[in-house]
Amino acid sequence: MKVLNMNLKWGTYMKKTAIILSGGLGIRLKPFTNIMPKPLLPVGEKAILEIQIETLKKFGFERIIMATNYKSEYIENFFGDGSRYGIELIISKEQEPLGTAGPLKLLEDIIDSPFLVMNGDILTDMDFAKFYEYGNSKDALLSVALKKIVLPFAFGNISFKGDYVTEIEEKPDIVTYALAGIYYMKPEILSLIPKEKYDMDKLMLKMLGLQMPIAKKEIEGYWLDVGRQDDYEKAQEIYG
Repeated sequence: MKVLNMNLKWGTYMKKTAIILSGGLGIRLKPFTNIMPKPLLPVGEKAILEIQIETLKKFGFERIIMATNYKSEYIENFFGDGSRYGIELIISKEQEPLGTAGPLKLLEDIIDSPFLVMNGDILTDMDFAKFYEYGNSKDALLSVALKKIVLPFAFGNISFKGDYVTEIEEKPDIVTYALAGIYYMKPEILSLIPKEKYDMDKLMLKMLGLQMPIAKKEIEGYWLDVGRQDDYEKAQEIYG
């Protein structure tokens, strides 16, 4: 296992790389996260990070970088050098919390090919290889995965003109698209991220302000953000 800090420069890497953002405090899953970092919480017989690593490896990712902060030593001790998973493992340590995009800036000197980024609390059966190929095919530095969310609406929706009703739609579903916490990036995007705490939403707003294209792809199949108690219980049902 290689361990990086923000002052260390590494050589050139050409393996297909995925970065897992593993430094969150897991506040919504306390008291479990008082004991261990959220990405190490068990789902079935494996930790969340183990499931992510095995899925990424299945789709051809050979190098996994874990961007850590909270209880980083637990993650280091748990995974060792990564050899038992058949991947190259690198631990990147933040000296202070850097948000969801800031940790990527620490890796600017070692990334020179397109890479995948995902939150450390996401479980999905999406095809990461196809998403990577999709990002490669687009004229954009960033491609984002979206998940369609359908929410039932408890009331009828009424349309009117002046004093008269024109249409009634009984309890229509509300359809929205959520950012899935999974991103494809080209290395040039790192120049847009400052050396400070910085989040993905700020990065995307900055790109849109600069009229830089952002591609999107909808996730098919299941997707879970295991950040809340009820979603954690759903994960246990799937992987139990």
